[in-house]
Amino acid sequence: MKKQRMIKSALTNGQSELVLKNAKVVNVFTGEITDGNVAIDDGMIVGVGNYSGQKEIDVSGKYVVPGFINAHVHVESSMAAPEVYALEELRQGTTTIITDPHEIANVGGMTAIAEILKAARRSKINYYVMLPSCVPATPFEHSGATLDARELAYFKNDPHVLGLGEMMNSVGVLACDNSVIDKLDSFSDMIIDGHFPMGSGKELDAYICAGITTDHESISYTEAVAKLRAGMAVLVREGSASRNLDSIIKGVVKNGIDTTRLAFCTDDKHLADIRHEGTIRYNIKRSVQLGLDPVKAIQIGTINAARIYGLRHTGAVASGYKADLVVLDDLESFNIVSVYKDGIDVSEFKEPENLRYSSSLLSPVNFAPLSAGAFIIPEKDKHYVIGIVNKQIVTQKLVYSSKELKEGLEDGSIKKIAVIERHNATGNLGVGYIFGYGNMHGAVASTVAHDSHNIVVIGDNDRDMFLACEELKRIGGGYVITGGGKVIGSLSLPLGGLMSLRPADELITQLDNIIKKAYSMGVNPEIDPFITLSFMALPVIPELRITDCGVFDVTRFDFVN
Repeated sequence: MKKQRMIKSALTNGQSELVLKNAKVVNVFTGEITDGNVAIDDGMIVGVGNYSGQKEIDVSGKYVVPGFINAHVHVESSMAAPEVYALEELRQGTTTIITDPHEIANVGGMTAIAEILKAARRSKINYYVMLPSCVPATPFEHSGATLDARELAYFKNDPHVLGLGEMMNSVGVLACDNSVIDKLDSFSDMIIDGHFPMGSGKELDAYICAGITTDHESISYTEAVAKLRAGMAVLVREGSASRNLDSIIKGVVKNGIDTTRLAFCTDDKHLADIRHEGTIRYNIKRSVQLGLDPVKAIQIGTINAARIYGLRHTGAVASGYKADLVVLDDLESFNIVSVYKDGIDVSEFKEPENLRYSSSLLSPVNFAPLSAGAFIIPEKDKHYVIGIVNKQIVTQKLVYSSKELKEGLEDGSIKKIAVIERHNATGNLGVGYIFGYGNMHGAVASTVAHDSHNIVVIGDNDRDMFLACEELKRIGGGYVITGGGKVIGSLSLPLGGLMSLRPADELITQLDNIIKKAYSMGVNPEIDPFITLSFMALPVIPELRITDCGVFDVTRFDFVN
């Protein structure tokens, strides 16, 4: 049996399958760096010390650290299929991901979750799932599915499931909504993730009393430390659109607070950004640049997350732990020499091929015909305008007089934005105005629109907005840019209108190209053209959003006029 083999291997010199020799081992339990050999057998670490083995690799002068853990990620936001995403994460040193598939679940419901769990079983990475708690995210939009407590509980005993995903319906929690409480009760014996931007005081205490233990929505140190003091684990987020790490870690360094309840996450990050920056490795490196002790940064990116989510044999270089390891040049540049998953060099893993998913997830664009006046907005004395905040997914609620609005439309600072229901051809369409996207001429449209993932389109003229929507239908979902009555660029994402089935290199090239085209069209260089746009449809983050039902004021939790 495996346990007996491990015991014998730990006791016997020269019997291990693989030994990393002469390593500088980062001990995440004591905070020390020690010299030793790391012995590996049957995918597990059997000892750190004086070992030799059947195969030995000299890593003299190099640092051996645990494989990194991405504590909260929506794989769908990478635009890559789960198997493709997993391999890219592994190459970046991340050996464990904790995912919430609520993006694809909002499109395909239980079928989508079942498909994701199949993908988890196929993946080389430790692929854990938090079941999506809010499908749809709110009653103020129309998604492709609705999931209740009973349906979620169907998947509860899957070994890849750790608990209930981010509870975005904070209003429902605080109001003791029966359907929300049913979900919380169903998973009271497991981890429940939170989503409570700007939560504080008695409301935060009440939210935690519901059994919610984590939050990844802090955008400042002040917010993060308040949640830590209240007993929450804070997942420090650094993604493509939401970059909160600098603010939080600067505060951590300045105030010298305890870091054991911090973990790192990306939440939403494009595959191209992952290739260029990395994920958790980037978070660790950036934290060290901001003055955080390297070992503390590594602890936040490894053992802290493992403890928060109850992963008993993950997150450390120690006997009895998975041989999920990263070999680094040093603790400044954090350049990766090699990555091992279950004791196997990740460079040996092959690119995934012949990806197969349910056909019901491959026909994702079904909107009612658009009328000629679909994007016309009636004249009013005042107009509410969504204000984009650079490098954040929060927005501002701006109010313009009719004169100011006209001037903004004429100088290009204000654009139209619309959300179109695309799952059941209901004809629902919301249209409004937005500021801060840039002085773009044309339109940008996407079927990635958190969290119900209807079509979101932004533009300075109705013709290009119409064309962009029709092109999305033709390519089966994805990203589209139009201008001058022509399609300027497109990226097909046929898996739920969210993900590509292409290999990583091909997808990254396509992503880079269409993002460059968006910037060349005049999109604000301080934002991600597509991820920022996708969050404009999420009516759970302050202040102003838009859904297929209209412009929504999150601070009042109601639609504007």
